[in-house]
Amino acid sequence: MSENSFNINVQNVVGSADLHQRMDLESIARVFPAAEYKPDRFPGLVYRLKKPSVAFLVFRTGKLVVAGAKSSTMVLRAVSKLVQEFKAHGIVILTEPDVTIRNVVASAELGHAVDLEETANILERTIYEPEQFPGLIYKIKDSKASMLIFSNGKLVCAGAKTKVEAEKAVNELYKTLTEKGLLPM
Repeated sequence: MSENSFNINVQNVVGSADLHQRMDLESIARVFPAAEYKPDRFPGLVYRLKKPSVAFLVFRTGKLVVAGAKSSTMVLRAVSKLVQEFKAHGIVILTEPDVTIRNVVASAELGHAVDLEETANILERTIYEPEQFPGLIYKIKDSKASMLIFSNGKLVCAGAKTKVEAEKAVNELYKTLTEKGLLPM
């Protein structure tokens, strides 16, 4: 396979946002009965949007976590929609939120089976404990991205901030596995 020939599928984009103000979670829970707020079990309020289909964790500090998006653009749209819904129900939001993409989780296939035991023995920066987890964890050098590699050649890339960064990490993994003789050329 040549560079950039992998089909990378973004599974989840996790973002965070800061509303720069304290939030009254009890009031939000009253205004939005579908919101889940059980402060004795978890300090945040869970709020789900239908379109786009994402879930928020809302904290008293005004910080938010958004998960379930399929793109960075969807994270931005979701935060904007949440703010609109809050305002429409009388919850005052004083400033524009700062939004940051924290993690892009993507899947891909190498197109070949991988001998995980051999890979763990040859590559550095790996964790392979088959009795605990069926995949090998590989940390990409000079990247925040890590890979979960499975024996059937499927993999999950986590820790990237963009789809492009995930693609680069998958291509780097493929190159490394091929150079080390762990995949057929």
